[in-house]
Amino acid sequence: IQKKKMVHAVRILRKRPRWWSLIPLIGFMAFAATGATSAALYFLFTKPDVILNKTRNPEPWERVDPSKPQKLITINQQWKPVEELELVKRLTK
Repeated sequence: IQKKKMVHAVRILRKRPRWWSLIPLIGFMAFAATGATSAALYFLFTKPDVILNKTRNPEPWERVDPSKPQKLITINQQWKPVEELELVKRLTK
């Protein structure tokens, strides 16, 4: 039965050769959609500054660890706290 289906699919492709040019386009679009979806899910589940519920955590940037890199690729990141900013942060709380 599967052999009949395969033969039928080959016949359809032979009858309509104008559709063959769409095969690479469909492949590239599927690749792009998969990449965009996987990147969105990666950032949603691994980055602390991406949120879905604003009422639970209205200021997510306050909980970000500055010593942990937030970019996709970070090369030679050195972080030191700025004394003046830390003082202002303590005074405003």
